[in-house]
Amino acid sequence: MILQKISICNAKKVYESLGCDKGGISILSKKSSLHTILIKNMHVGAANILKQDSLSIGADLAVPTGVITAKEKYVDGILIATTKQLEVLSRKELAQPFGLKEFAKNLKEFIPSKKYLTKIMGVLNANEDSFFQNSRFNEEDASFRINKMIEDGACIIDIGAVSSRPGSKAIPWEEELKRAKPIIDVIYKEKLFEKAKFSLDSYEPKVLEYALENGFSIVNDITGLANDEVCKVASKYNAQVVIMHMQKDPTIMQENPVYEDLIQEIDDFFKERIKKAKSFGIEDIVLDVGIGFGKTLEHNLKLIKNLEHFKHFGYELLMGASRKSMIDKIIETPTEQRLPGTLAIHLESINYGASIIRCHDVKEHYQAIKVQEAINTQEIL
Repeated sequence: MILQKISICNAKKVYESLGCDKGGISILSKKSSLHTILIKNMHVGAANILKQDSLSIGADLAVPTGVITAKEKYVDGILIATTKQLEVLSRKELAQPFGLKEFAKNLKEFIPSKKYLTKIMGVLNANEDSFFQNSRFNEEDASFRINKMIEDGACIIDIGAVSSRPGSKAIPWEEELKRAKPIIDVIYKEKLFEKAKFSLDSYEPKVLEYALENGFSIVNDITGLANDEVCKVASKYNAQVVIMHMQKDPTIMQENPVYEDLIQEIDDFFKERIKKAKSFGIEDIVLDVGIGFGKTLEHNLKLIKNLEHFKHFGYELLMGASRKSMIDKIIETPTEQRLPGTLAIHLESINYGASIIRCHDVKEHYQAIKVQEAINTQEIL
């Protein structure tokens, strides 16, 4: 007998290649995915019960010393469990005291739903002050640039007419529409929206309405639906909405950003904005943690490593770190030379749960993602 340690990225594919029974593949897949969940402010009684219940099914709960003697009334803990074990605990704890009934209901949110295929969102800017010069274009070469991106592998094109780089200032909506309108008109006239989906990177209701009226179907809002009027417009056209997290606004967002609990604060933000979106009838939602929008390098790296946490909402996750300054903070690199760093971030993000990659370099991303998919789905003999 030969023993070999393997890393399973696509459990279902591995068990299918092994020739397992179809009914057993689903069960085995759930046993192969391990989750680590932080639980805060847990009653010590709940901690002791959950510890024993976790151990009884093969999971575990890490708790501080002194829990068994109830040294502190409330404690934090870390639950380590497979998908299958999460399902068992979400039922088992419904009958337990000390707040575990509510815990069981909330735990269901962390049980992974369907897996999404990776999509590439190509970036094109209609403003002269975007941070990456090669992403800028005008209506004269719009058709060529868009068709080239689609040919290279983009299934979404994100058009922007206002810079949101650190320190940038907002412009009147009339100026934004003046910049975006000729390109939107080209997309509509040539029916390019039949070849790919189009997104407008904007938070101006009137500009968004013009785009949605003319072939666009996605609202990419860096303010995360702060404006009720944006919600109304998105709902009116049944648009998909990208809710992005940003601390403060672009003019000051990078001036010493501070969080008490980065992951929890962004989680709370998404929870509140998802609730708001649904109140306006918006159901098609994508979440974006906002790399570089009010975050330090440490914050950005932590978000990438913990991206999977936000999958519990059940929506697709977008990652947009294309050529951003976080790469320069790791290794000094000018914007035009940051493609390798961008690919490293985006490929890792896919492994942590991102399914939409917003990037400037579509062809290179398409190739890298296809190679990554081949590696991740490779049959292990």
